[in-house]
Amino acid sequence: MLSTYTWPKFQASPAPEVGGPVRRVPLVIVGAGPVGLCAGIDAAQRGLQPILLDDDDTVSVGSRGVCYAKRTLEILDRLGTGQRVLDKGVTWNVGRTFEGEREVFSFDLLPESGHQRPGMVNLQQYYLEEYLVDRARDLPALDLRWKHKVVSVEARDDGAIVQVETAQGPYTLHADWLIVADGARSPIRRAMGLDIEGHVFQDRFLIADVVLDAEPFPLDKTERRFWFHPTFFAGQSALMHRQADDVWRLDFQLGWEADPEAEKQPERVEPRIRQALDQQGFAHIGFKLEWVSVYTFQCRRMTDFRHGRLLFVGDAAHQVSPFGARGANSGIQDTDNLVWKLAAVIRGEAPESLLDSYAFERELAADENILNSTRATDFMTPKSRAAQTLRDAVLSLAATVPGVRALVNSGRLSVPSTYGDSPLNTPDGEAFDGWMQPGAPMDDAPVQGPRGSWLLPHLGEGFALLYFGTPDAAMQTALKALPLATLLVDGEAAGFTTVKDVEGLVARRCGLPPGGCLLVRPDQHVAARWRAFDADAVRSALARATGH
Repeated sequence: MLSTYTWPKFQASPAPEVGGPVRRVPLVIVGAGPVGLCAGIDAAQRGLQPILLDDDDTVSVGSRGVCYAKRTLEILDRLGTGQRVLDKGVTWNVGRTFEGEREVFSFDLLPESGHQRPGMVNLQQYYLEEYLVDRARDLPALDLRWKHKVVSVEARDDGAIVQVETAQGPYTLHADWLIVADGARSPIRRAMGLDIEGHVFQDRFLIADVVLDAEPFPLDKTERRFWFHPTFFAGQSALMHRQADDVWRLDFQLGWEADPEAEKQPERVEPRIRQALDQQGFAHIGFKLEWVSVYTFQCRRMTDFRHGRLLFVGDAAHQVSPFGARGANSGIQDTDNLVWKLAAVIRGEAPESLLDSYAFERELAADENILNSTRATDFMTPKSRAAQTLRDAVLSLAATVPGVRALVNSGRLSVPSTYGDSPLNTPDGEAFDGWMQPGAPMDDAPVQGPRGSWLLPHLGEGFALLYFGTPDAAMQTALKALPLATLLVDGEAAGFTTVKDVEGLVARRCGLPPGGCLLVRPDQHVAARWRAFDADAVRSALARATGH
């Protein structure tokens, strides 16, 4: 038990299928962690009537995910939980890296203004899951079933046969589509003999969550702090940052030879924490342990995220080290990429082959995350004497040689992937100044409009076309004939939603003049852009972006 959190217990309701025939359903999702819950909420908001199965009856126990990046917060906004996460969590943008007591590098995740959400919010995973469960309960279209354990899955050309055990008896579902979000150990992936490849790193890390006996600290204490060769600990690295409820997360790199059980004992953990707090100026503050665990990590992924009508997301499909906050953030972005495509296929608006683009785009994103995670691990734990010499030289020079600072790597933090090579993109046909190129995630910006003071909520749930300026009468007719929503930026015309670009950031980031337009996908990634509107070009780009 924790002193700052009480785990809820969710009621396991009986399934109507128990004792009856096999029931055919459009969509089953397995696993009610953050990724599965996001998939279920998104699917329900799109009218897919999903069934979400989980073999537990509570949220995650212990120390797991902590950091949720700006793009994830924007996705959570669309799913109805972003503000609640922000209100409870600890906001931060600045990270500082030290060698011993000497600061060698710092970064700002959000150096430019004009964004609604911060670079990162720290919040214990059990809170995020609780908020997502609350949101799921508000959606009648989502059937969330606790203590329903999937015991077998049979893949078929027309879906999957899912056998489920409950306290009231077994039942079977024939799912047209199955989203597998059952975690890193994925019983479904293992039972089906599906491959997952990569590396397990021979190192051990200790996580300690501690509650400090003090009033809340000022905002300058919410930064991320990372040490190479910390003076308060004999290991190679340590990490410290704050979570909700004045709980602080400390990570200590122990080395591969460390005894996990011995290292978790309070008599080993508490002196290290005391020394770390003393060095940070908290010598007058007492603490108590909330949670302690020792872990190793791995960087690996499935070769294919799509297996017919089985779609793997989150840790079931890929795993990375916790340094860089790429686990839950990447998994939630998986569902953001997948569910709109699945909805289009189920509704008959797109061919089934559109789902191949989920695998293409998110497999490349996983490779990017694994590469960054592996590079961070190699820098933090050099594997040879030459690598050790290079790493130490970088650290010694970073404080005084600006060009060297970019080589310091304590975990490149999560950023959204740009799907630059996606088959869904329509490539630029001319030069643009803005960085909202095809495949890029759409930046937010301040606006004045009917859905509030930020751009992203105005994009809606489907495809959207941003038109800059006021179209003439002929263009208005052509725009209204398109099978998507049109948003006028700094324009006025009857029958259109309009927003005012109050700081000029939308136009600058998109690099578009009056008369230009930008096609945005349902997951808020750019599909195409033009310096002048052409209805046929927009229809062609829309067809390409939906897999036709």
